Amino acid sequence: MVLFPETTAPLHIFEPRYRRMLADCLAGERRFGVISVPPGTAERELARGRVGTVARIDAADALPDGRSNISVAGEERFTFERFVDADVPYHVAEAGQYDDFPEPAAEVAGAADHLREQFVRVARAARLLADDAAPPPPLPDDPTMVAFAIAAMIDLTTAQRQRLLESRSALERTREVGALLEIAALPMERRAEIHARAKHNGRGAIEAT
Repeated sequence: MVLFPETTAPLHIFEPRYRRMLADCLAGERRFGVISVPPGTAERELARGRVGTVARIDAADALPDGRSNISVAGEERFTFERFVDADVPYHVAEAGQYDDFPEPAAEVAGAADHLREQFVRVARAARLLADDAAPPPPLPDDPTMVAFAIAAMIDLTTAQRQRLLESRSALERTREVGALLEIAALPMERRAEIHARAKHNGRGAIEAT
């Protein structure tokens, strides 16, 4: 999986090595690294520089058979440097810092505001199609995190998610996610309009008897 910063995800822990890792995390800082291994690559052959995300365990529900359901929140990104020998069944590695490149704050904020507007359009249409009156999900205040939050909620391939995770330009990834929403927005709004008309028998109001 690809975990984005400032997003949450549920995980089911069942492998013995990860049960041990979970126990060690809960006894310590409640944090571990999540990194997507490319298809066809053995775990121990992971290339140096692969980008992952630190996961913080927010909740853990232990099941009677030793498995657990947990909820994690993405924190900072990191780069894989090398595996470290350790007397534990799970992988331990050295990691490097991975941050965005500096960009004009006003440009990033403006792009994020535009992306928020696009997201609201798509989310409202999706809610109408599902007959769901709930408001659109909230987005982060930090403009550099908006694209990550939306990417976590839309249908993307693992490769697309990984590319966004590796982006060190908030402007670039904000515009990339915005382009995806732009493609989806108008067709979804049209479908939502047809759906609403069908419910109302093609009239402006529901008929009363």
